[in-house]
Amino acid sequence: MKAPDFAYERPTSLAAALARLAELGSRARPLAGGQSLVATLNLRLQSPELLLDIGRLPGLSGITVGHDAIRIGALTRHREVLGSQLLADACPLLVKAAAHVAHPAIRNRGTFGGSIALGDPAAEFPAVVVALDANVLAQSVRGERRLSARTFYKGLYETALAEDELITAVEIPFLKAGERDGFHELARRTGDYAMIGLAGRGVWAGDRFASLALAFFAAGDKPVLTRETAAALIAGATTKSACAALSSELPQFADLNASAATRHRLAGVVLERVLSEIRP
Repeated sequence: MKAPDFAYERPTSLAAALARLAELGSRARPLAGGQSLVATLNLRLQSPELLLDIGRLPGLSGITVGHDAIRIGALTRHREVLGSQLLADACPLLVKAAAHVAHPAIRNRGTFGGSIALGDPAAEFPAVVVALDANVLAQSVRGERRLSARTFYKGLYETALAEDELITAVEIPFLKAGERDGFHELARRTGDYAMIGLAGRGVWAGDRFASLALAFFAAGDKPVLTRETAAALIAGATTKSACAALSSELPQFADLNASAATRHRLAGVVLERVLSEIRP
């Protein structure tokens, strides 16, 4: 199957791109890396009037250190995240996750902002930014909004991003004293969609967790932040009892990759492995 007919434009500035989005709304689709959009066009799951190629807009790529956060530009490629020494030192969770994103060909073209905007519930980066309590920066002709990643995802491929907005960057908080990251996913083959995955960050203090955030992916129609399970572990629950709490907290979610029962069983496996990474 081939993509439907569409017009194509490549704006040379962010202001020009935002003006076209304000004019056309849902009739236009931003094109960055195109690793997800082109596939949906070919399957005719989308039929926009205009593809707005933002892939060469200046100022929207790169990884920099701000006053209290690391800023990742929306057009930063997955391979740049994977190869960043800055992130390896300051936010290793992102680097760990990037190694699991599809295959090198996809990582060479796909963009960080595109993954965040798409909100694929089986993707690594949306769960990571939820676990890290990151902020998503979105811009339109009306100005800039700073959106919490933990409220950004609303449902299956549904986010808080307005039709006339573009993600320009994501801000990742610095690691706090004693914080450690953990990441694990299970897939049938390397590069396949995960059957279940988990991104976590926490602080181990003595014989229990002082803080903990656990964000599962491929577990529902959006990243699942398991607050009750984390609270149980902070209160001193064993990993075994936390797995029991986890089973009641995760959605009953089944698809072509795994049944709900399989997911719940494997969720306990990745939980145990991630907790072992966070504990010193």
